[in-house]
Amino acid sequence: MHTSLGSMIFELYPDCAPNTVANFLRYVASQRFDGSDFFRIVTEDHEQAGDPVKIEAIQGGLNIDHPDLLNGIEHESTSASGLHHQRGSLSMARYEVGSANGSFFICFRDEPALDFAGARQADGQGFAVFGQLIEGFSVLDAMYKRAEAREYLQSPIAIEQVKSLDRP
Repeated sequence: MHTSLGSMIFELYPDCAPNTVANFLRYVASQRFDGSDFFRIVTEDHEQAGDPVKIEAIQGGLNIDHPDLLNGIEHESTSASGLHHQRGSLSMARYEVGSANGSFFICFRDEPALDFAGARQADGQGFAVFGQLIEGFSVLDAMYKRAEAREYLQSPIAIEQVKSLDRP
């Protein structure tokens, strides 16, 4: 993932979260993420009104009203995948179960409240982790430093290109 602040490499886990990985790769293959941005940075300092647990995460991709969104996908909870929200985890954003599509987030720190049965979502289903940052933690840190007074950024961070690397 090439951003205006540098590049990051994620390992995806198709054996653990096959539907979520396939969905992400559909967006990558169709270049829907190219030219998008990281549009939200949530920090402890933000109000996070109505949420029982404060989190720290960086959200990007296509926001809920973007015209290039594909249909929502089946939810793959962390109880099914065996994955957990840790620093650098790549996970799908959602409102309701089955509504995840083209918006994803990266955990800035360990976030067990985002796992299945975690306190962040009232439905208890959590969010679907499908990958992990393996290179580019300095870029993640640089993005976090760009947090603003509000979660939704006035100056988004550009996602220039997202591509799949074929590695053995």
